[in-house]
Amino acid sequence: QVQLAESGGGLVQPGGSLRLSCAASGSRFSIFAMAWYRQAPGKQRELVASITSRGITNYADSVKGRFTISRDNAKNTVYLQMNTLKPEDTAVYYCNRADRVLAWSWGQGTQVTVSS
Repeated sequence: QVQLAESGGGLVQPGGSLRLSCAASGSRFSIFAMAWYRQAPGKQRELVASITSRGITNYADSVKGRFTISRDNAKNTVYLQMNTLKPEDTAVYYCNRADRVLAWSWGQGTQVTVSS
């Protein structure tokens, strides 16, 4: 079973930037499409961005043009660069397989708070 560890969250002012990282254990990481999800208080977990094993990316409309997902297969790590952050981006951010039905166990996530 792959273990996921998210990091890089924090408190940032509107318009600021953060870079999230997700380190995955396991030797077959590179073959899986990966994604970042987020869950705000009282809301369902939603997919924010995904990246295939070949690097093809896709984004939710709400973050398109502001967030960039990338991966380093040599480091078993997925990143989420978040720019021009808005208060509505406040949530706990998680990474996992892009195919949610086949998701691994969820990690602890990393809290992102956008507030002045």
